[in-house]
Amino acid sequence: MKQSLNSSLKDRKNIRWTVLVLVSFTMLCAYYLTDALAPLELRLETSLSWSATDYGFYTGAYGWFNIFLLMLVFGGMILDKAGVKFTGILAIVIMLAGAGIKYWAISGHVASEMFTFKIGQWTGFEVKQSALVAGLGFAVFGVGAEMFGITANKAVIRWFKGRELALAIGLNTSVGRIGTALAMFTPVPLVSMTKNLSTPVILSVLLLCIGLITFICFSFLDKKLDKDEIENQEEKEEFKFSDIREIAKIKAFWIITVLCVLFYSAVFPFIKYATQLIVQKFGVSDEFAGNIPALLPFGALILTPVFGSLYDKKGKGATIMIIGSVLLLLVHLLFAVPSLNNLFIAIGLVLILGVAFSLVPSAMWPSVAKIIPEKRLGTAYSITFWVQNWGLMLVPMLIGYVLDKYCITGKEIRMIDGIEKEITLYSFTVPMLIFACFGALAIIFAFWLKKEDAKKGYGLEKANIDETGTLCEMGG
Repeated sequence: MKQSLNSSLKDRKNIRWTVLVLVSFTMLCAYYLTDALAPLELRLETSLSWSATDYGFYTGAYGWFNIFLLMLVFGGMILDKAGVKFTGILAIVIMLAGAGIKYWAISGHVASEMFTFKIGQWTGFEVKQSALVAGLGFAVFGVGAEMFGITANKAVIRWFKGRELALAIGLNTSVGRIGTALAMFTPVPLVSMTKNLSTPVILSVLLLCIGLITFICFSFLDKKLDKDEIENQEEKEEFKFSDIREIAKIKAFWIITVLCVLFYSAVFPFIKYATQLIVQKFGVSDEFAGNIPALLPFGALILTPVFGSLYDKKGKGATIMIIGSVLLLLVHLLFAVPSLNNLFIAIGLVLILGVAFSLVPSAMWPSVAKIIPEKRLGTAYSITFWVQNWGLMLVPMLIGYVLDKYCITGKEIRMIDGIEKEITLYSFTVPMLIFACFGALAIIFAFWLKKEDAKKGYGLEKANIDETGTLCEMGG
């Protein structure tokens, strides 16, 4: 059947969902490297002589350039001016460059001596040189990863706005979480099999190359959509720098942004330390322990689309974020109990955290699209991600410092890959209480967001598609 004059490529359901598959698979490839070294913390400490502080320094490096050089904000501007095709390919190339630097550091090409940052008599920090170079690579990768994150969100919104938007964003996020789950399952077996600490990074580079090819395939479809919109004379307002000022005036945007940084600061840094936590608190090997945090993204994979579809049809976006934040708080409080050392309870808590990890993002990202007009979404997402990167940088560094300063309980000899190695023992009670504080604050901001929505009428509690199937208006 011939398309009507006012229809476009995104009105064809099969094409729309093909686009989602292509973008989401590229997200999966990017997410793998983000957490590929998380299950290897113990091996990084024994093989490269890293301390918990060194590991926290490396992990926190993800956001350096995004924060201090404002690369995320510039990335959002590039996205709104140049579009998803150019920005997405640029982001993947940057991720590949960062992965290359990280490989160089992890594969033993960098000395293990300490690097001391000094200005005159003032000593800023001391860190292993290999951790510093790996951190630089992670920081470069972080520029591309965050840029691709906002690009993927805008691409999905472009193709699904007014349709199954929350479901599509939920599916996109969930498929990306498969990359996180693989990063929990595979690195330890890969290293044990190859006797090479850098093998997971090599796999990451291969996945990113596949992701680049996949995204180029998406670009052909998106280019055809551009042509359709020109032929149908759809109006497209150009991005202006004054849009930043307009975004900054919206209180609800800042509330949801702070909620975002609080929530993710209690999830992603937890994933970085979760394997070590489970090894030490529950007395299992790191080969087995890495499987337990992997349940978190797998839980999100299943449930995020469910909650996204619920938001599309029933609404209650702010309420969903409140429930997710409450679950986040409860999980971290229970993990903080010293006497709670039953492995089955740990598995249950990770599964509950997976539910929270599904609830909040499934409602948060579509809600931003209800508050901010589409032409400003790239910039709005970049600002949100920029603030989020402060948490992703500082919280892992804080946890690493706290572990080394206040939580060391002794030393122990353990067999790792058939070799006896001395490891440092930690108590994780204080770090889990820190994560719990973020959860408590997230609850406060989620209630505040619901109150602001009731006052300004953004429609966060309303469905995206009403009971008759009519598409609801979105976007500021």
